[in-house]
Amino acid sequence: MDERIHEHAKTLVDWSARIEAGDDVVLSVSEGAHDLAVAVAEEVGARDANVLTLYDSDEVDRAHTRAHGGEFDEDPEFERALYENADSVLRLGGGRNTTASADVPSEKRQAKRRSRSGIREARMDTDWVSTVHPTRSLAQQAGMSYEAYQEFVYEAVLRDWEELADEMAKMKELLDAGSEVRLVKEDTDLTMSIEGRTAVNSAASVAYDSHNLPSGEVFTAPYATEGEVFFDVPMTINSQRVRNVHLTFEDGEVVDFSAEQNESVIADVLDTDEGAKRLGELGIGMNRGIDQFTDSILFDEKMGDTVHLAVGRAYGSNFPPGHEDEANDSAVHVDMITDVSEDSRMEVDGEVVQRNGTFRWEDGFEG
Repeated sequence: MDERIHEHAKTLVDWSARIEAGDDVVLSVSEGAHDLAVAVAEEVGARDANVLTLYDSDEVDRAHTRAHGGEFDEDPEFERALYENADSVLRLGGGRNTTASADVPSEKRQAKRRSRSGIREARMDTDWVSTVHPTRSLAQQAGMSYEAYQEFVYEAVLRDWEELADEMAKMKELLDAGSEVRLVKEDTDLTMSIEGRTAVNSAASVAYDSHNLPSGEVFTAPYATEGEVFFDVPMTINSQRVRNVHLTFEDGEVVDFSAEQNESVIADVLDTDEGAKRLGELGIGMNRGIDQFTDSILFDEKMGDTVHLAVGRAYGSNFPPGHEDEANDSAVHVDMITDVSEDSRMEVDGEVVQRNGTFRWEDGFEG
């Protein structure tokens, strides 16, 4: 087995999830992630923790959802109990077909998501971490050879996370002290309030309230959004490719939208529930180890020179203790990315903190 797989597993178990003896771990394994699952199970066992393995297949989920009548039971107790009794949930992505669920009717997809809101919250109450094993299907989606994609994934995952955490702390401090963020570029002039929010230094570890490996972003939960934003990075949403999305906000909600490709996908997302029309996240990519777009939100949203916004659910970690219930509630959390490497600026309370992708503490910054 490739030694990098063992390094990936060790990073996931030790740095990201902080697995300890006696922990009850749910290991959710996608079709193509078998080798990583074996390595992770070995690491979990070496720490005298317990593991329950689940088979996570988009094709299986597609078959069930398409055949179902559409009236899904709300938060089935047997499934919710699994996560309510787990200490950690480790999800290993890497399926065989990145568009396996493209033909699932949107109304069934939405109904199933809404019916599992309690299950989702139970899972997110654990020390959960998502990562991905490089597969040929993901390499194909990224437009890369398999070997090149493997190099790309491990360059993003196997890095000095403590060093990156120290750098990202500078952005967290700016957002925590700020009241308003403004993002300006072509077809974009958007203002968002962040007062009273707590930014997360997402350094790929639950110790930082961070739940993705790789990570490398600082994110917060904006509100009172006004203006327009253009997302020029192509992405796959609900197994369909979406390009050049434009959103217009008034009084904190999306009032108009368009997309060059698969506009109906955006319409379906925004129609999920009332919370889907509001922002749940403002994220600033800071992982310079990710140097190209691959049509995978796990990687693309962390890339330096990018900013992403998510419509839908906000994370309780962006709120002071006792105020988590103020977070925007939705059955969806859909990220969209804009490239800020050229002709752009981001301001916090009127002060430029990033211009053309360069932060104010980096060489080459122009105020």
